[in-house]
This record gives sequence, C-alpha cells and structure tokens, in this order.
Amino acid sequence: MYEVLASYGHVRDLARRSGSVRPDDDFSIVWEVPSNAWTHLKSIRVALSCAEYLILASDPDREGEAIAWHITEMLKQQDALNENITVARVVFHEITESSIKRALQNPRDLDSNLVNAYLARRALDYLIGFSISPLLWRKLPGCQSAGRVQSAALALICDREMEIEQFNPQEYWTIGVEFCGAYSDLKEKSNFLSCLTKLNSKKLEQLSIISQAEAEAIRKRIDASLFEVIDVKKSKVQRNPPMPYITSTLQQDSANKFHFTAAYTMKLAQQLYEGIKLSDEEATGLITYMRTDGMHVSNEAAEDINVLVKERYGEKFASKGVRTFFKKVKNSQEAHEAIRPTNIRRLPSTLVGVLDADCLKLYTLIWTRSMACQMEAASFDLIQVDIGNKDGDVIFHSAGLKIGFLGYQAVYKDKEAAFDMSNETEPDANEAAFLALHELKVKDKLSVVKVDLNQHYTKPFSRYSEGALVKKLEELGIGRPSTYASIMKVLQDRKYVTTRNRVLHPEFRGRMVAEFLSQHFSEVADYGFTADMENELDNVSAGSTDWKGLLKDYWSRFSSCCALASNLHIRQVEKMLEEKFGHIIFSTLPSDSRVCPSCEEGTLRLKVSRFGSGYFIGCDQHPNCKYIAGSLFNEEDEAADSDKLEASFPPRLLGCSPNSNQKIYLKKGPYGHYVQLGEDIPGSTPKRSSITEVQHHFYMITRAIMCF
Repeated sequence: MYEVLASYGHVRDLARRSGSVRPDDDFSIVWEVPSNAWTHLKSIRVALSCAEYLILASDPDREGEAIAWHITEMLKQQDALNENITVARVVFHEITESSIKRALQNPRDLDSNLVNAYLARRALDYLIGFSISPLLWRKLPGCQSAGRVQSAALALICDREMEIEQFNPQEYWTIGVEFCGAYSDLKEKSNFLSCLTKLNSKKLEQLSIISQAEAEAIRKRIDASLFEVIDVKKSKVQRNPPMPYITSTLQQDSANKFHFTAAYTMKLAQQLYEGIKLSDEEATGLITYMRTDGMHVSNEAAEDINVLVKERYGEKFASKGVRTFFKKVKNSQEAHEAIRPTNIRRLPSTLVGVLDADCLKLYTLIWTRSMACQMEAASFDLIQVDIGNKDGDVIFHSAGLKIGFLGYQAVYKDKEAAFDMSNETEPDANEAAFLALHELKVKDKLSVVKVDLNQHYTKPFSRYSEGALVKKLEELGIGRPSTYASIMKVLQDRKYVTTRNRVLHPEFRGRMVAEFLSQHFSEVADYGFTADMENELDNVSAGSTDWKGLLKDYWSRFSSCCALASNLHIRQVEKMLEEKFGHIIFSTLPSDSRVCPSCEEGTLRLKVSRFGSGYFIGCDQHPNCKYIAGSLFNEEDEAADSDKLEASFPPRLLGCSPNSNQKIYLKKGPYGHYVQLGEDIPGSTPKRSSITEVQHHFYMITRAIMCF
C-alpha cells in the first residue's frame, strides 16, 4: 500500500534578499522555506513515521531532481529519516499504470550531478539578477530587473526592432503572364499563370527590375513576341512526415494555428499530462511529459501507432519500421520522449464533451502529429514547364503539383478521428495548375492572355511572434523547454515587451535595459554566451564540470563589470541613451529644434525623474525653467502618480549618515519604498537604493514602513 503526497513544487528556495549566494564563502547558499511548504513537509514527516520507504517521484528533469533533493535535505534536518527508511528516486514520463509500475521496479539514487547543475543554474541566475537589478533601479529608474536568459531574449527582440528601424525599402517589380494554348492540337485549353524568370539570358534576381519604366519596356517585348513551350520536366517528389512534438515546436504550432501564448499552451499541456477521470476509469494522464527536447518515441508507443495506422488507413500508410528522428536541438538534453498521447487509441473525437475546447484543440494537435510521424511519406507528381520566345531571351516558368499518395497526410483528412483539425494537404491551386500543364509538350504554341506588372518593396524581417522567438531561442541553444513560457511572461510583466497583433514589440524601457546591458554587461546580453552557459550547465549535469568552478570563473569577470557600472554617473547614462535613442526620444517634440519652447535659452534633454520612477524630457535650465515635454514610458499619469505618492507618504527622516552627516530619508515611489541620501538638489540626482537592498540590514527601516 502506497500513500501518495504532493510537495506542491519546491519546499525551499533561495532567500529573496541580498547575500543569499555568497561568492566569498565558497558560494554557500542561504535557503528559506515558504510558509505553506511547512504544512506539506509535516504531512510527509507524519507519513514517514510508520513507513519503510520514501519514494521521490518528482518530474524527470533538473528541477524535479532538485525538488526531490530539497525534500530529502529538509527531512534530514528534522531527523525524519532514520536508518530504517530507504530513500528511492523514481522517474516516469507519463502518468499511466504501466509507466509508474516500471518506475517503481527501477528505483535509483538521487543524481548529484543533476542537483549540482540545478545549484549552479540557480546561483548563477541569482548573482546576475541580484547584482544587475539594483543597478537598473539606480541608473535606469523604472526598469525593474534583468536576468541571464530573459536578457538574451530581450536583446533579440530589441535588435530586431533596430533592424526594422534602419531598414530602407527598395522598389522592385515582378512580371506574371497568363498563357493559353493557341492551337487545336492541345486536347484541353486551360489558362495558367507563369512568372518571368530569365531576361536577356540572365536569371532574374529580386532586384533585377527596379522601376515601372523597366517593367513597361519588358511588357512591350512580351506583347511583341510569340511564345512556345521550350522544356517540360515531370518528376515525383516526396514530403516526409513531420517530427513528433517537443516543447518548443508544440508552442510554435499552437501559436500559429490557435494563437495560444507559450504560457497558455503549457498550462493546457499540464492539464493533459496530469490527466482527467474518464467514465469509469481511474484518472489517467492523456499525454507524456510536456517539457522535453527529445524527439524519440518509445518502441512500444511507435508499434501501437503503427497498428492503429494500418487499421484506420491501410497497410501501405504505415511506416515500414519505427521511424526515428535525429535532428538535434542545440544544447538539448534529450532526457525525455517526444510529446505524444499516452494511449494512441484515445481518439480526439472520443474526448468531445470531456475536455474543454482549447484542451481538445491541443490534444488533437498532439494526436495527429504523433500518428503522422510514424506514417509513410506523401508523394506528389510535379510538372515544371519553361516557356520562351523565339530568341530565347524572355523565359517564363510554371509549375504544378498533384498528390499521388496521401501518406501521412491521410491523418489530417481523418475527420472521424480528428474532426477539428484543418487539413495540411496541398491547396487546390497547385492541382489546378498541374491539370493545366500536364498535357503540354515541347514546341506547343502558347498565346498571351494577360500581362501583370506587380510593384513590390523589400521588407525587413518581421517582428518576432512568441512562437518565432521560441524557435530562435531554440536554434541558438538559449533556455530550456521549461523556461520558454516564463521568459515571455517576465518580459511582458516587466513592461519591457508588449504583444500587439500577436507580435512582440519592445517598449522603450525594454530597449533602455537592452542597451545598458549591451554597453556594460556584454556577456549577459550576448546570445552566444547565454547558449554556451547552457552547455556548461549540461556539462555539470554530466559530471564533467565542477559547478563551483564554473561559478568562480564567471563571477570573477561579472563582478568587475558590476563595479564599473556602479560608478557611472546618472548623466553618463542619460547621455548614452540620448545618443542611441535620440531619434525616438525627441521625435515627439513639436519641432526638430531642441531649444526649450518655454525659456528659449535652455536645451531639451533626457532627465531622470526625481521620484526615481522613470525618464522625461525637460529643460536643462531647471530649476530656473520647469518646462517638461513628457514621459518616455507612454504613461502620462506617471508624474501625477508620483505627486500623489509623495502627498500620501511624505518622506520620513531616518537619521544621518555617519560618514557625511547627510540626512537619510525613507520615501515611496511608484515601484515601492526606497532610501535616499541627502536632499533633492536641482540639476543632480541624490544616491538612492531600493528598500529590498537595505531593509534586512536596518531594523529601523522595517519599523518605519510598518508605521506608514
């Protein structure tokens, strides 16, 4: 008899205060236990009082290993693990009876290398976050935090925005012609479209025709020419089945097909993994573990799929053997199977009314992909026709595709099983083109029905959607399956990025952070460094790299950057931002001139709010001139909010500095309490620190907050 208890995630975590990771003390770590975790630990401790085994069955990844380790360490501290209790670690990738039984038959010890990789990752992220974030509060007021992985993702988004801003569109033209058979020897006369591909015996590039005048001159040559078929090529092409889903590709597809965010996709996948109660059955998981970068499918599951494919579509649709996929995601661990249904015979149509609409959409996506990946390739008949004039210096190209064997695409047409899936077969337009071309022979005469001149402009790369950003992060080896959704959430919660029309737009504060990091913490913002660090953490997992050695090497460089950035004067930061983003900062001014419209003597420049809430455009003759052009964060009420805060929570005098005898005030801004050294002086910014940096050192400050 087993008693199953939940830990509800981590039972302890790094203390959320300065000094929780101590580089000077061999990277010792200070842990704290959340209040609700004590209740869960007590339940485990009570259950152990009459048990012989403690079986740790947390998720089969680095975080899961850490959860199991934390539970063990806490129980040891409470003397709850005596010599009569055997501790075992088991892992399974699907919540099904057979999988759990296999796991229980194959227990193992805690993997110390995985735990060390967790410790290294957690300490590294803490050191970066708790070192850079306070600098941001002081040097970039209104910007709240930076982190190892989120900063690389932010840099990608901001770099793309810069590319778009610097892009100069170029005009170009394409020419299409509608042809028709001119003579009666053609059995069927069907019009078809063709594109100009060669001119004057040269292959056309995108910018070969750059003006309407050039395009019109070519039209005249076309109108004056007679055309015939000069080449016909017929071939067969195959389209291989898609790979099974991993976390990133599931997020990408659900975003493209259903407009789900990464976080929402993972929420739905978690529900499918945890399972539901089906009729008289016990609750069972519907899919395998959803945080994975492995593309393999177990032989048992592949064989089950193979049998079902033969039953539903016929022998020839099933793969001749188990299909294996070898595309390796950069820095992937491949510790788990690809995402698939736990029971392939549980068709999506059988879950109508059982799952909610969005869960059903996601399950259908997973089910159809899992079936397709073990089926035969689809085959097509391809016909390509070249059409030229008498001199052979004006050549057009047409192509048509007709499906010969559905192969894996049969599953996308299976409305009985996957009723809600839009099919992914070739559109009818391709087949219509094939039918129009298939009777053509070399030397067949053709007549021009219509000439289309189409004007275009080159376009920059598109802004990233969530799915596209996940794909890019995956390609670069940045992040892990478990982190993609949280990266998106943090960037948007911090107001560094917003989603408009399903694409990610960097906000100005996000661009400020990205530029600051690029200038002063280049490693943190560098894609290559972040990917290499993931690789180093994998080496720790494999036992080939010492986790403390990894931290020492990085900290020696990073701490130097922190020291240099700390000495920056706020005006240096303002000047850097003006130089980089002046085209944005001053674009809202009523004229191109930066002369103050109020005093007509001063110059408008970027200035930090005296409340520490952000930046604004103001006159450099302050306090003699109090002109303010506006805030940079698209928050018109920010200054008004700061005034309200100052009125509601007036500065509280805490005492005087023993070094300078300057007064120390406790104040409250839009982002919480902070401490200020000295009075507000026009033209300069006094030293300030967030309360989270100092409150654990000063009991007086904590008492003062309680009195507010």
